[in-house]
Amino acid sequence: MRPEGILLSANMGAMDYFLAVIALLAGLGAFLLGFKILSDNIEKLATNRLRRWFDKTGKSRLAGVGIGAGVTAILQSSSATTVMVVGFVNVGLMSLFQATTVIMGANIGTTVTAYFSVIADIPFIEFITVFTCVGIFMDMLCKKDKPKTIGMMLAGLGLVFLGLEYMGMSMDDFAKQPVVRDFLASVDNRLVLLLAGLVITAIVQSSSAVTTLIVQMVGAGLLIGNPDNSGVLFLVLGTNIGTCATALLSSVGASANARRASLIHLMFNVFGTVLFSVFLLCWPGFLNMTLGKWFSDDPGLQIALFHTFFNVVCTVLFLPFANIFVKISQKVIREKKGATSVKAPSYLDDRLIKSPSVALNQANKAASHMAEIAIESLKTAFDGFVAGDEGVKAKVDELNGRVAEMEKGIVSYLIKISAQDVSISDERLISAIHHATSDIIRISELADNITKYTRNSKRDNIEFSSGVIKSLQDMYAKIELLYQKTIDVFDKKDITAIRAVDAVEEEIDAARKAMVTDHIRRLNEGKCKPASSGVFINLVGNLERAADHLVYVAHAFD
Repeated sequence: MRPEGILLSANMGAMDYFLAVIALLAGLGAFLLGFKILSDNIEKLATNRLRRWFDKTGKSRLAGVGIGAGVTAILQSSSATTVMVVGFVNVGLMSLFQATTVIMGANIGTTVTAYFSVIADIPFIEFITVFTCVGIFMDMLCKKDKPKTIGMMLAGLGLVFLGLEYMGMSMDDFAKQPVVRDFLASVDNRLVLLLAGLVITAIVQSSSAVTTLIVQMVGAGLLIGNPDNSGVLFLVLGTNIGTCATALLSSVGASANARRASLIHLMFNVFGTVLFSVFLLCWPGFLNMTLGKWFSDDPGLQIALFHTFFNVVCTVLFLPFANIFVKISQKVIREKKGATSVKAPSYLDDRLIKSPSVALNQANKAASHMAEIAIESLKTAFDGFVAGDEGVKAKVDELNGRVAEMEKGIVSYLIKISAQDVSISDERLISAIHHATSDIIRISELADNITKYTRNSKRDNIEFSSGVIKSLQDMYAKIELLYQKTIDVFDKKDITAIRAVDAVEEEIDAARKAMVTDHIRRLNEGKCKPASSGVFINLVGNLERAADHLVYVAHAFD
């Protein structure tokens, strides 16, 4: 049972209307803030799951829809999910087809929010507002990260229902006023209602919030449009188009594929809205004859169910034609001449930073790719030494330039993530990636050293026997094995692989000592030129140092 309204007068004056609007805005503000706190902290608790979900988007159409719905239900915002999808497409980690299925699922997930308004009318739900105080005290008194996160999650939940209470009280007061009721009932132009829903949602940038407000209005007895109440459905349809504004704005300046993803989001909602608008115009009594008949005592629930029904039906109808949406977007937004839609993955996109756990996962992938390029540079330099090819210097320089550029980008990205509200576990991962990138760039610098030894060998006419070359190749094979074990720790966070890393490092250390000892013996026997010592000893020393840096990378995550 809702507490007595703020305004008791049956005929409100100007000041009464003003206070009612203030109460409405205060409730809406508490509601939006509560959902932000709630979703941010749920995301912290589900951080690893979110990362795994986004990695599985390519499995099937239904997987994409399910992931889009699940992530949006957690984030409570289809706009936030779509912006992340635009970011993934922009960096080349998600295809347009994958993005299309996730966007369709996001539209279903966003309908969950409206049901909070429905259950807010259950009497005992009012006690949930106490969670605001309980949660804040948990955050203040607990020292561990997880209880603090749960506390803030409860505080957010309490604020959501506190906001709903204030909005509900304000709506109850408005519903008592004949002037307000008559005005809303007179707004019967379906196009005007649709455009109103579109514009309001584009301004608020949350279809969930606007739909929840509509549910509150209808639940309080404020009928929009004609007596059969179907006019309000056009207001709901408009919110589905308005929510596209955020993604469209985020795609400005992005790649062609990212802009196409935003266009697909818009097309999906516009086509669905047009389809349902025609349907409702042909059957104006749809609501009363279906949901209104089954849930006659709860008009707010009718609106929430219609919102879900609309998005589920549109997804079922359009999912088989996902490839057609992709083709239309490619026709409308064409690649610039000389541009290519296929590029090396950059992984990093500022659109993802609002979801720190997802952004951090991308930073981890970028650092892993950086390590791959550094190892390629090292192998190129080593193979050039074995073949006596000074020409590899240009390739090594090009690879090292990419490594240096990536290192700057990753560090900058990590700083931006750190500025967000991240969990302690994510802070540790940020620190680990910082340390890892420092060691990775050292490996690329060692590759450059090796090209110098190749140059010196050619200049001084130094040659090594097949036995020595074989020993060097065996040592390098161990470095490649070490790299694979390090990646198991780096990418898979397989801490048990640390032992294997340490074991391979010991083998490399032993190989260096044995090779240096053999070289000194050959010098004493006169089998090697003294001039070869500087090249050989420095070469094996640099290879061992490269192995050491790989070990440091692995141990940064233990």
